[in-house]
Amino acid sequence: MAEYLKKIKRVLVDRAVEHTPLARRVRQRLSHLPWQVVDKQQDIAPSTDSNQVLYLKEYKGKFLRFCPGTRYYRCCGYRIIHIGENCPLNCTYCILRAYFQDKTLKVWANQNDLWNELDQAFGPNPDHLFRVGTGEFTDSLVLEPITGYSQDLVRFLAHYPNVCLELKTKIVDLSWVESVKRTDRVLPAWSLNSPDVYKKEEIESAPLEERLKAARECARLGFRVCLHFDPIIHYPGWEKGYAQIIEMIFDYLEPENIAYFSLGSFRCMPDLFKVIARESPHSTFIYNEFITGLDGKQRLLLPLRLKQFLFIARKLKQKGLNKQLYFCMESDHVWEKVMGYTPKRPGRAE
Repeated sequence: MAEYLKKIKRVLVDRAVEHTPLARRVRQRLSHLPWQVVDKQQDIAPSTDSNQVLYLKEYKGKFLRFCPGTRYYRCCGYRIIHIGENCPLNCTYCILRAYFQDKTLKVWANQNDLWNELDQAFGPNPDHLFRVGTGEFTDSLVLEPITGYSQDLVRFLAHYPNVCLELKTKIVDLSWVESVKRTDRVLPAWSLNSPDVYKKEEIESAPLEERLKAARECARLGFRVCLHFDPIIHYPGWEKGYAQIIEMIFDYLEPENIAYFSLGSFRCMPDLFKVIARESPHSTFIYNEFITGLDGKQRLLLPLRLKQFLFIARKLKQKGLNKQLYFCMESDHVWEKVMGYTPKRPGRAE
């Protein structure tokens, strides 16, 4: 078991989902840990002890959502399948550190409700292609050795050829591959960064080489993969660092192996700066020049952002990528300056 999973010290489960297939699976795989059944009316104390609590919850909210974009910036129209909250990897820059009130690892165990909602969304619209993913409020695969959630999802979505599922992660777990019937309907995806950022800010995630080896194996099996430079961090020597990871990528992959490649500059709610300064004092990138964007988030000053985007996009285009590139939450001005065009559909694809 990975080190980050060994931090889990106990499991809570809502009584309503105690006997679901997912809960039984987790109990079997974490049989060595204390197990507590809780009632809905119980007040569950927030966990602030470094992701030591795994909570299998009966979720009453909406499972299928639009990406929380904003009308001020371009959004790719990606939809989220919400399967849980929080991540044990503790990357210093992760927005989840300020987004949620506590660090409890939450997994929605009432999967029948999820299946019903997805069927109602995808079933009546067989001619509409849905691009969905689970990597918004958690890492898609970080709890996979315990929950098997992605395997369940892959099996379920095999009945909906109009759905393309992206599994976005910073770890290596290919256990879900054996459940795939159509490799064109699943997009294995890895978030990558410069080696400097990985060593300093992503220390609990899989090494970059391991992520790229996994991506190469997926390409060998017939998948096209997605890669994400998000967040791109501005630090002394960033040009050398991002040039290095780009060279590494094409040591393992060919341009035709890549379905999408996103670029996103570090941006966050103002509260995240306080969390990083308090919990990760070695992280100095927060002392760059930031402004408040139209969405209320802190963003790197535009000239600095453009310089990074132009440098990275040029390097990727030299390697044969072009149409696969897109920005995550950037303005028309940035698109025009870097890509030479703007996408057809502005804002959130509702």
